[in-house]
Amino acid sequence: MGYRVGVDIGGSFTDFALFDEATQSLRSLKVFSRPDEPGAEVLEGIRLAGERYGISPADIAYFTHGTTVGVNTVIQRKGLRLALLTTEHFRDVLEIARLKIPDMYNLLSKRPAPLVTRDLVFGVAGRLDAEGHELEPLDPGSVARAVEGARSAGAEGIVVSFLHAYRNPAHEHAAKALVERLAPGLPVFCSSETWPIIREYERTITAAIGAYVQPRVSHYLGSLQAALKTIGVAAEPRLTKSNGGVMTAEQGKQQCVQMILSGTASGVIGASYVAETCGIARCMSLDIGGTSADVAIIVDGKPQYGVGEQIGDFQIYIPSVSVSSIGEGGGSIAWIDGQGVLKVGPESAGSRPGPACYGRGGTRATITDAFAALGLVGLAEIGYAAVTIDRERARAAVGALAGPLGRTVEETAEAIIRIAVSGMYTDVSALVSRFGIDPREFSCLAFGGAGPMMACFLARELGMREVVVPQTPGVLSALGGLIADLKNDFIKTLYADLDPALAPTIRAELAALEESAVAWLRRDQGYDGPYELTCSAEIRYRGQSFEIDTPVDRAGAQAGDVAAIAEAFHAEHARVYGHADRQAAVQIISLRLVISGRTAKPRFPRHPLTPGAAPAAASAQVWLDGAARRVAVYARADLLPGQTFAGPAVVTQDDCTTVLPPGFAARVDEYANLRITPEAAR
Repeated sequence: MGYRVGVDIGGSFTDFALFDEATQSLRSLKVFSRPDEPGAEVLEGIRLAGERYGISPADIAYFTHGTTVGVNTVIQRKGLRLALLTTEHFRDVLEIARLKIPDMYNLLSKRPAPLVTRDLVFGVAGRLDAEGHELEPLDPGSVARAVEGARSAGAEGIVVSFLHAYRNPAHEHAAKALVERLAPGLPVFCSSETWPIIREYERTITAAIGAYVQPRVSHYLGSLQAALKTIGVAAEPRLTKSNGGVMTAEQGKQQCVQMILSGTASGVIGASYVAETCGIARCMSLDIGGTSADVAIIVDGKPQYGVGEQIGDFQIYIPSVSVSSIGEGGGSIAWIDGQGVLKVGPESAGSRPGPACYGRGGTRATITDAFAALGLVGLAEIGYAAVTIDRERARAAVGALAGPLGRTVEETAEAIIRIAVSGMYTDVSALVSRFGIDPREFSCLAFGGAGPMMACFLARELGMREVVVPQTPGVLSALGGLIADLKNDFIKTLYADLDPALAPTIRAELAALEESAVAWLRRDQGYDGPYELTCSAEIRYRGQSFEIDTPVDRAGAQAGDVAAIAEAFHAEHARVYGHADRQAAVQIISLRLVISGRTAKPRFPRHPLTPGAAPAAASAQVWLDGAARRVAVYARADLLPGQTFAGPAVVTQDDCTTVLPPGFAARVDEYANLRITPEAAR
């Protein structure tokens, strides 16, 4: 027995969830993030956990970690200087991409510069056909010339991505071996080893992103491992993955592309667990941190998954929890453009200097400053005493915008909040259309340091049925890491007509995937418990450009039941598009297998209800919804399950502030969550 520790590094704060396996109690902690020295915040948090809770490093039996090092490397363009080896005459694979511009409605929109500049792309002679058969042998001389050109141009790593390597990786492997012999010490990455999917651009950009961030991520993880051992943490750190699972740090060093979206995925996993525990069938998670606001759709306690998530300027084609960035975070800066129009974001104050009200050197108004200027934030200790809210600094920062706008400080602060909520509303509306859902049927589960602060304002605009604020919303992403199972994805591209003649191939390839999956779990992760295998296939009607990931009965697939696989696709096509054509020819593009090894889960206790009005801890004079108001202030720690109270109100706790505008009422449910509903829904 010991402590299970989950850590999530955000733009402003690093969050800690500390679960005591003996008492089943959960504690939390926040420290400022250190983008100047990644990893230092983790050690500082462990030190503070000892001071505050008496938890020594030796007490930590399980350690999970979500990091933004990879995604920040791409966003900031601070990765390796890469060279790319392609099949001869296919040098422009990254330049051409999918011929899409970022904003189709903006004639001046431009595609981003590729991660590998064209002068560092080298064509290599040698060719496979679409079935993976060799048409022309790999030319060692052209590989040698490419390596020499790459080294002369200062390449720090080489990506090898050849045509049809998803079918047959032999040419890529041979080229890699040559590079390693000709340039010892130069990192080499094969697209077929990173993620062997069909389509040249998708496979190449995924491999390029993985190679671009690998040395920085590997160095960070190695430094973290060494530092944890030095201070006495014996548990081998595990990393949260983009697909909502966890893996060992050692695997993360080699397959960092699998953890590039680990932070956002952790939050959704934590939210899914809360939704499942509370029986919330339709849920939209709203994670607002210091730099961004992220949304995911959760149905029956299960998050939605997909590929093609955005990483800075690029999409990455690995399985991941489907999360959409819909707007700004609490540290997003408000500014006035050249036409005198007030704007919010995307620039963020981050952890340093941070919002002006933090007193760490920031002078520009942020969303958090707007709430502080209105008197809604800073009514109690926040951030586990990491900061003291200075309302006057916030008012001064907002006032610098109010003057040019000809408005009062209060009017400007509310305008900042309305603009932020308006942007979120627009982006959520697009998400709603994409998933075909009605937000009025959904609960909004708000978390992150700024999620509960802004959730009611967004839910009011969307007409959502309720806002749910979990017990420790500020550190739910860190808790998600503790909840996540060991999980990995395996894929095999078939690209064939789905007919009875394909049955032996399906049986053989599925058996090979299962063997690889079990070996990963047992050998690489050191897990000897029960596991679950989930099978799906990417299928389309012949002639369609894109496929649908279709859940497939594993027993039927093992038996080669082609008809059952086809029927599963027809049903899924009808569900997604409203129609199916059972007479049309069907193609199976890829087989996919997911293996999960269940980890221990913290249990949220179910409390008896104590009906009655919640007593206010204090009252405060604030500005809210266009008027000065006296509002009740409630301490979250004092609220008992079953108690109720009405807005306007503010709820304070160590890791966040919850704001209830007029017209909202709250109750504390049996799991100590706040369930906040508008009057129209009651």
